[in-house]
Amino acid sequence: MQLTKHLAQGRLVYLSQQQDAITVSENDYYRWMAFSDIVQSVMHRRKPWQLTLPHQIALMLPLLFFRPKRIIELGLGGGNLTRFLQHLSSEIKLTTIDHSQGVIDSFEQYFNPEQAKLDIACADGMSWLAQQSAVELDWIICDVYQSQEFGFDAIVKQLETLTAKLNSQACLSINLPDISDSDINLCLTILQQLQPEHHITYFNIPNYLNIVIHLTPKDWPLHRLIKRNKQSYLPLVTMKRWRKFWPHGLQLN
Repeated sequence: MQLTKHLAQGRLVYLSQQQDAITVSENDYYRWMAFSDIVQSVMHRRKPWQLTLPHQIALMLPLLFFRPKRIIELGLGGGNLTRFLQHLSSEIKLTTIDHSQGVIDSFEQYFNPEQAKLDIACADGMSWLAQQSAVELDWIICDVYQSQEFGFDAIVKQLETLTAKLNSQACLSINLPDISDSDINLCLTILQQLQPEHHITYFNIPNYLNIVIHLTPKDWPLHRLIKRNKQSYLPLVTMKRWRKFWPHGLQLN
């Protein structure tokens, strides 16, 4: 059964009465979180570490090229990326930041079935990141749900903060949901200007509104690494499958 059909057959298990408008629903196979009726993350109940939505795989594609030790994740949601990365390797030191205590509480109650001890903080992601040392970060992942009411200026400020903390050998991955073509082009131009020492590769996710952008160091031999990266955390079967996805990205430089 297709995932969309599963999501149409769920039963409500949690409804937030706060401003966040969080709902948690489930059926026998999946549990999912929605903000204002927009599904943000879906957990496979039998395999909670499994990625379930296409943009999540797109966000994780830099794992084809390097073995990050220190990862900052901005935006928790239902914790799909968090569970995946923590299941992948105990070597990964992951810190996740979310501005909503309601989201964090919902995650702990409904989306952390193994009761894993995770480093999660409630804070504004950009303010928190601005206080960190760029030297310590291998990979910044920004998957922050942002309502359109904040406007494009908020996205620009977000890009400025993210790139300011990106050192020459670190990677930055950004999910921009539901954004116009003109705004995407502006974002890409801004990123080129802010971080000229990085390659920019972006993905349009078919049948979804997400645009996933990756900034990778220019001295990374991507063509060689994608064929012969022996240092990846990824299992070989996953490596072989994900290698087919990367060529679908559009490169700016």
